[in-house]
Amino acid sequence: MASGHQDLPASPRRRRSPSRGRSVLAVSVALVLTLVSCTTDGDDDEDGQPTETGADAVQVSNPDEFVHAADDEPLSLDPAQVEAGEGGETVILQTNDRLVEFAPEGPELDPSLSTEVPTGDNGLISADGLTYTFPIREDVTFHDGSPLTADDVKFSWDRVLEMDLPESNASLLADTVDETRVVDEFTFEVTLQQPNAAFLNSVVTQAVASIVASETVEANGGVTPGEPNEFMATNPVGTGPYSFVAWNRGENMLFEAYEDYWGEPAALDLRMEIVPDPDVRVLGLRAGDYDSIETDPSFVGDVEGGEGIEVFAGEFLLEPIHIGLNLNIPEGALPPEDTIPTDFFWDPRVRQAFNYAFDYQGFVDGALGGFGATVPHYFPQGVLGYDENMPVYEQDLARAEELFREAGWWDEGFTISVITEEANLFEVAALVLKDSLEGLNPNFSVRVLALAEARFDEFHATEPLPFAMWVKNADPFADPHAFMREYIHPDGSWGQVHGFANGYEDPEQIASLIDQAAVSTDTDERVQIYGQLADLLFEDPMWILAGNEVALNAHRDWVQNFVMNPLWPRPSLKFALFDK
Repeated sequence: MASGHQDLPASPRRRRSPSRGRSVLAVSVALVLTLVSCTTDGDDDEDGQPTETGADAVQVSNPDEFVHAADDEPLSLDPAQVEAGEGGETVILQTNDRLVEFAPEGPELDPSLSTEVPTGDNGLISADGLTYTFPIREDVTFHDGSPLTADDVKFSWDRVLEMDLPESNASLLADTVDETRVVDEFTFEVTLQQPNAAFLNSVVTQAVASIVASETVEANGGVTPGEPNEFMATNPVGTGPYSFVAWNRGENMLFEAYEDYWGEPAALDLRMEIVPDPDVRVLGLRAGDYDSIETDPSFVGDVEGGEGIEVFAGEFLLEPIHIGLNLNIPEGALPPEDTIPTDFFWDPRVRQAFNYAFDYQGFVDGALGGFGATVPHYFPQGVLGYDENMPVYEQDLARAEELFREAGWWDEGFTISVITEEANLFEVAALVLKDSLEGLNPNFSVRVLALAEARFDEFHATEPLPFAMWVKNADPFADPHAFMREYIHPDGSWGQVHGFANGYEDPEQIASLIDQAAVSTDTDERVQIYGQLADLLFEDPMWILAGNEVALNAHRDWVQNFVMNPLWPRPSLKFALFDK
């Protein structure tokens, strides 16, 4: 069997986290006036229908456009540059199409720019699992008016590989694709380096695989290896249901429904307001200024039950909040206050003890407001292979004490530092860890270093990391192999950075099982392998999985056709589906 290591990125992909969590700011007079001005007087609307009355009743605002309040601003709108999980993916989902897409209500794939989803049965996947053929939809035009052909598809993918930007998700293609070919004007073919059961779900559906207009790229800087295209970073040109209009930095982004869209056209134009402060988002939703807002559990209580507001709680997100355990600490790198040795986490009993000590239920009920659950190692709810019977850590203080005693740390105690971004759910997870361990034994001390996002990101990108622990969330993946590759494989991105091979009882067994599942085209076989891995990883954990959030969205009740799919980039919404 070919080595599965070919699809492992050289370094971890650094997810730019959303601004999750509350900030307490004074409410401005302008917002109060907005709230008052949007109430109605009980007159009939344009269609002769009675409107709501009362101080909190609000008419449908902005009837010709959908207004969404985002929690952060994108860094780039170019599929060849955007980071996984970053705000630019939200925009690219609206403006660009991919060959196949996740269906609105489920993990199944729908045809998109490819008229069919390749399978073995329809002959579009070769018998050896290496070659995928995509019949390209005809009569599709880009927003610049140029026609879509198979040459544009090849150009888009080859461009990502040629630019190979370090901040991008180019490794998804580079570590998977061996060759791309144009068979004819409307037939595109891809040959993989090795069979990859996750290719369609985890590569073709991703923002990096979005199709761009080759004519626009060539007319605006072309393709230069190792350099971003400044025009494309701020001017997405695709075939999607929305065409880009303007980006007013720090304020909003404007899009028009693309009249010549090949599929069902968007009913409304789109405006994405950039509103980092959750209090402002909540007030804007209450006032009717926003149709939907970026939502997390920390402020559901502020909107739930509000007049004219609906809170959608759907499937689980695919980005568990996790606490990293570093098994590759350089000598002399730790803060001077830390008393642990550099090989502290090499001992599986210590890693197990930390997992047993953590107050999962407290985190889920408190920080997540009950909108979440614990997670098996490392299988979020909703991915292939997840089984509710997989072993999951629960707080067991007696077992934690037993393991700390066996490992020799109970009487000696220790001081350890954990870094996190400040003022969000990640900091809360770190504080729960602190309370859990210090409440277990007064000889244990956890220093929570809550840093500004830029400072945290700087440390998070350092290899090797000069801290023993850190808190963040996972990149959202659609296939279990991606989670295994990134967060479990000893030769994977985090496995290399954190030295997993130093701690696994049998790293070769872990690697072999992951590689075997990656190339298997037998779904039942993959599920069986992942069940075996879940058992092994419970005994040999490399993370503390604090919890996994439920997909949440607060929106006005006038929004029609609402659907939310966690397999789409945050906020997991395709605005073109909505009306009001």
